[in-house]
Amino acid sequence: MSQVEESIEVDVPVRTAYDQWTQFETFPQFMEGVERIEQRTPTLTHWVTKIDGATREFDAEITEQTPDERVAWTTVSGEAEQAGVVTFHRLDATRTKVMLQLDYEPHGLAETVGDKLGVVKRQVTGDLARFKKFIEARGDETGAWRGEV
Repeated sequence: MSQVEESIEVDVPVRTAYDQWTQFETFPQFMEGVERIEQRTPTLTHWVTKIDGATREFDAEITEQTPDERVAWTTVSGEAEQAGVVTFHRLDATRTKVMLQLDYEPHGLAETVGDKLGVVKRQVTGDLARFKKFIEARGDETGAWRGEV
């Protein structure tokens, strides 16, 4: 199992950053390689990704969700093995630190080599930078789910 940890500061309040992160169906707008996400239940999402021409589908379950603090997940079926948590830290009234930890299992030679070369780490860094640009340009979230898991 490999692991990536990255963080970024965004110039929006913690509630705005958290609320946007709960809008999983918007992830393709800032996550490279994510084609589509369907929210099937409050705790189950279906992902379709396409990376380097390879399409993968998997289901991920939200295992923990605390408003304005954290969202944790793990895959439960499909072609990817991963688990992670994103946490939100209030820096001041208008700034938030978003921290992402991802554990994943590379499959096959190409993914194993890519893992060794830091491809996933660069992708996560880029996705967080695009999230920052996305949420700061909007200034507010596209929706929210404030439930706890």
